[in-house]
Amino acid sequence: MLSSQFFRFDNLSNFVGIFVCIFSVLIILYSSGFMRGRRGLIRYYSYIILTLIASLGVIYSNNLILFIVFWGFLGLLLYLLIGFEDKARTPATAKKAFIIIGGSDALMLLGLALVWRLTGTFQMDKMNIALNTKPAVWAYLCFAAGAFAKAGAMPLHTWVPDTAEDAPTPVTAYLPASLDKLLGIYFLARISLDMFQMNTAMNTVLMALGSFTIVAAVMMALIQHDLKRLLGYHAVSQVGYMVLGIGTGSPIGIAGGLFHMLNNAIYKGCLFLCGGGVEHRAGTNDLSKLGGLAKAMPITFVACLIAALSISGVPPFNGFVSKWMIYQGIIEVGKGGDKLWIIWLVAAMFGSALTLASFMKVIHTTFLGQPSTAATKIKEVNFTMWVPMVVLAGLCVVFGVFAYAVPLKHLILPSVAGIPAIEHWLGWWRPGPATLLIIIGIGIGAIIYWLGSLKGLREDTAFIGGEVIPDEHRVTGVDFYNTISDLRPLKGVYDSAGKGFFDIYYLGANVAAFFTKAVQRVHTGLLTAYFSWFLIGLLIVIYILMKVIKSLP
Repeated sequence: MLSSQFFRFDNLSNFVGIFVCIFSVLIILYSSGFMRGRRGLIRYYSYIILTLIASLGVIYSNNLILFIVFWGFLGLLLYLLIGFEDKARTPATAKKAFIIIGGSDALMLLGLALVWRLTGTFQMDKMNIALNTKPAVWAYLCFAAGAFAKAGAMPLHTWVPDTAEDAPTPVTAYLPASLDKLLGIYFLARISLDMFQMNTAMNTVLMALGSFTIVAAVMMALIQHDLKRLLGYHAVSQVGYMVLGIGTGSPIGIAGGLFHMLNNAIYKGCLFLCGGGVEHRAGTNDLSKLGGLAKAMPITFVACLIAALSISGVPPFNGFVSKWMIYQGIIEVGKGGDKLWIIWLVAAMFGSALTLASFMKVIHTTFLGQPSTAATKIKEVNFTMWVPMVVLAGLCVVFGVFAYAVPLKHLILPSVAGIPAIEHWLGWWRPGPATLLIIIGIGIGAIIYWLGSLKGLREDTAFIGGEVIPDEHRVTGVDFYNTISDLRPLKGVYDSAGKGFFDIYYLGANVAAFFTKAVQRVHTGLLTAYFSWFLIGLLIVIYILMKVIKSLP
């Protein structure tokens, strides 16, 4: 490790920095096709490059003040990049993202002040704060809030689905899907592994928040009909696995959380780029208006299918390996005496099952369903757009099949101390033989399909009772899981969520409006009333100052 007063270079920061650069190059290439013809492209690409520089500043900073300067600059750049989409709701979405992230940045400043009071330094590699005092706990929680808001973990997540729906697709794939996950979880790992000494209570808090984020966000994703908003909720859900892995406090669980951080950036970025390709050609993200695009967009379809299987934790892709490691970390916590470990494990596995169910809906409605009339006129995206998809889909395969030989050996395991040899893990996944067996199974299935189609197939128009089914009545699969939202225990929750009842942004706005109206009532216009408020405020200030003076040595 190389470190100075202001910068630090170690295994963790180096591998995150490498992939920040890789994602930046891929997004610039993709944007050259997707954003072509729009106004202000020089400004757009300048913001992308500045985002890259600021991200590297965050990753390699060893001074908390320098770190927060770069961190805050990223929030401003996110606000500016969201504004490049020409939609009526875009300004409101950009403001919402800026306020949530900016509010968490204010908490981080409070955490910085508390850390200075506790340690007398801003140098991160010189901090090792035990969570045995209230100031230490509050400092950790303030920093964790900033990490949660950046990564999109609950309850500071609501800006992510809105941004996914309203921002330009390259921006969504670059920041909420990829970089913000890397940076947010990177900082959570820094404070949890280096700056603070974690205890059982704080690890339990992280595991509880991670488990809740996994299940609650994927339940919201199930009922979405907008492709990009659905992907946005999945981006939130996947953060839960990372928080859960780090919260285990087990080396294998922490490594799994960091590996999942990297894997999520890969397959989630790929999914958003595929969604952007569909939007670019079909002109819509509405799943009810899509269908049958597999033949028209084969490269996009294959890339999306691989990424969908990866995020669902299907072997032999990368998402399975990192989830497998997180499961082992949870079981290690149970072996250590945690009685709640089964809840965390069930939540993680249940979330994977619901993720797979959700992407069955996505693949069916977008690529395999009955084609719409517009689908016959759609063609594959151009070279600059499908190359980034293929690269990320290829990484999903390589980082799954060669997980132990490539990413774990060279990137993840060197970043976490105390991990035993792979042969001594609780469960040792052998991706090579498993992949071979899967390929053999697919080959046998392809032969059976080919033999069954030797006589040829007759294609005809879909009809019911002799009447051709019109395009507006075709079966799309959008309503796969609508019955879930009609279940009595969940209907009220879904209705409340749709009204923003659980949105911390709107909750904060309502609280601010309440106090604003209260202050307005006080403004009577009477001089005597204003003078009374002045005297009361002055007495309060004098009282506080006297308390402070008495406490001084």
